[in-house]
Amino acid sequence: MAELGRLESAVMDVLWRAVEPVLVRDVLDAVTTDRVLAYTTVLTVLDNLHRKGWAVREKDGKAYRYRAAGTREEIIARTLRRVVETSSHPDLVLLHFARSASDHELHILRQVLDERESGA
Repeated sequence: MAELGRLESAVMDVLWRAVEPVLVRDVLDAVTTDRVLAYTTVLTVLDNLHRKGWAVREKDGKAYRYRAAGTREEIIARTLRRVVETSSHPDLVLLHFARSASDHELHILRQVLDERESGA
């Protein structure tokens, strides 16, 4: 999750573990860091995650409840998609990625390509 800082990653971990949307206070109580955090710090981080599209919020009285905008894998895949789309040479990005892929990753890519070719 290179797009996120350490604190943002810690907050996202809380959101991914949560069963239901959570309040800022819930995140503050659950987040694990090496320092004491202020409520306003967590609020700012959640607002930033919302702005970046990593978190979704819904109004609950005067406060917001936050949840992850998708699974860890879905959000990382969307981030990769944005990297490819914003590159001035997306074909070269994909080429370099494919050349650096492990055998297991190439196997998965082959499976997906085979599915697309067969119309599945």
